[in-house]
Amino acid sequence: MHVENCFVGADGIGETLERRLWRQGITRWDAFTPACDGIGDTRAERIESFIDGGQRALDRDEVEYFDRQFPDGARWRLYETFREQTCFFDIETTGLDRNRDAVTTVTLHQDGDTRTLVRGDDLTDETLAAAFADAGLLVTFNGARFDVPFLKASFDVSLDQPHLDLMPTCRKLGLSGGLSAIEQELGVERDLPDVDGREAVRLWHEHERGVDGALERLIAYNREDTVNMVTVLEDVIAELEAEVFPEEHQQRL
Repeated sequence: MHVENCFVGADGIGETLERRLWRQGITRWDAFTPACDGIGDTRAERIESFIDGGQRALDRDEVEYFDRQFPDGARWRLYETFREQTCFFDIETTGLDRNRDAVTTVTLHQDGDTRTLVRGDDLTDETLAAAFADAGLLVTFNGARFDVPFLKASFDVSLDQPHLDLMPTCRKLGLSGGLSAIEQELGVERDLPDVDGREAVRLWHEHERGVDGALERLIAYNREDTVNMVTVLEDVIAELEAEVFPEEHQQRL
């Protein structure tokens, strides 16, 4: 699903009216006309205004326009259009208190490229800001409550891009628990199933004591957390699309 299939970004247009348009075969912006059944003049003007603004935003690769216009809970609709600008990221820390504990590793995955920054090596204000520079859409798991505020407290980085948090997105489908639990339910396998957040803290302290392989194992875990979010998001989007669109209209999108 692309943003050009969506009409809920227009003021006062909800999913019920959007589905009415789809049932008429109007599944893309370029198929819309003010003469559509069940659309009055005021609604038609609002839809046309949204489409005009949306087209300008697409020409500028501007994710923010759609993030502002789409209703709460619809941010997952941005992913397919802005896939190359989507940055999945995950952090590891020495604890849960962002005012006391430290960030140890940050892994970012965008457009097929995965990079891990490590405390005491290349994890700095400058490298972190540069790593996020090309990101138009951020994706995390529980990052709205943990990763983003932790990074903002620890580094001079804004992270003001539109943000899709997978945890509440998964809950739309009844998927609860942590990322690993949701992966198991979706059939996503892990190379390091025995490593969790508590183990990640221990691995960092072992690294500080000079234990061979500890840092490499921590990085591998952090990278697996990050890259696996791609599969989880795409699986969840497929399920959400199946719920949002009546089956008879999906072939038109």
